[in-house]
Amino acid sequence: MAITTCVFDAYGTLFDVTAAARLAAEEPAFAALKATWPQVARDWRQKQLNYSWLRAVTGAHTGFWQVTQDGLDWALEANGLAGDAALRKRLLDLYWELKAFPEVPAMLKALKDGGLSTAILSNGSPDMLHGAVSSAGIGDVLDDVLSVESVGVFKPARVVYDLVGQRFGCAPGEVLFVSSNGWDAAAGAGYGFVTAWVNRVGEPADRLPWKPDRVLKNLTGIPAEAGL
Repeated sequence: MAITTCVFDAYGTLFDVTAAARLAAEEPAFAALKATWPQVARDWRQKQLNYSWLRAVTGAHTGFWQVTQDGLDWALEANGLAGDAALRKRLLDLYWELKAFPEVPAMLKALKDGGLSTAILSNGSPDMLHGAVSSAGIGDVLDDVLSVESVGVFKPARVVYDLVGQRFGCAPGEVLFVSSNGWDAAAGAGYGFVTAWVNRVGEPADRLPWKPDRVLKNLTGIPAEAGL
């Protein structure tokens, strides 16, 4: 079955989620972050994901902005930075301005030039995603931005993956789903998507019943994976 639609996770896949901590650490006002920003960024991201899963399984849904703030608060406390209100505000402000990875614009343009539909499918709330897409300047090469807020539960709930077929009228096997989260790419494969895990840092595969169809170092090869 030929690929007709390419769908991307947003945070960590198209947008560099470590950028907020890295950029803040470069500012003189936040010198305390300079030595610890990589760990803060890792803790922030991990807790953000953990809280989304816990809220999904307990039925306590909230917007992604809330779990983003909660994850940051945990990370700052864990790294001895809980009392710095100015740092917290700066990190949250920078999260609305995340840049796309360098290969993203050309990759998405190649997909569009090849006649494929393109979209984001993300845990992010619509306003957060709009801010990231606008900041990265990639709105003209995306057909849609799909948020879990329309179904009220975070990935990897199957109703989230249902949004793709509902929007584009395609079968799961026509979709190339791309995520930097191994669990997300695996769950997408279990759903029936053709999946690519963008494993930029060489993480081990998650131990789940399903496996991604492809493992890539970055997004440069996605047009070829889509058959272009």
